[in-house]
Order: sequence, then C-alpha cells, then structure tokens
Amino acid sequence: MAEPITSLEHTTFRQKRRRELLTFAVLAFGIWPIVAVGTVASYGFAVWAYQIVYGPPGPHDITPARPNSAE
Repeated sequence: MAEPITSLEHTTFRQKRRRELLTFAVLAFGIWPIVAVGTVASYGFAVWAYQIVYGPPGPHDITPARPNSAE
C-alpha cells in the first residue's frame, strides 16, 4: 500500500512546485523576450553595418541602353 504523505513532504512538494512556476514565469515572460528582441536587434544592426560598408542591395553597375535598342 502507499504510504501517507506527511505534512513535511507536502510542504516540500508545494515549495518545489512554487519555485518551478516562478522559474517558468521569469523565463517565459522576462528572459526569453529580452533574448528574442536582442537577437532580432543584433541581426538588424549587422545588416545595417554591412550595408554601410558595401551599399544597399540591388543592381549597382547598370549601363544605360544604347539609343534605338529594343531593351
């Protein structure tokens, strides 16, 4: 048969559960959103820095069409 849970074990279980829920809340609503925003911001900064050095994307060496051409 199963042994009855003593009040000390029950209190320890409740404390552990509360600590786990608090840890989850801090991670889910505190740390991970900050990490996500930081990741997106660092990527945006890297793209901005790259475009400062190498220029914006798109064709750069466009030569005008010859007069009377079909282009």
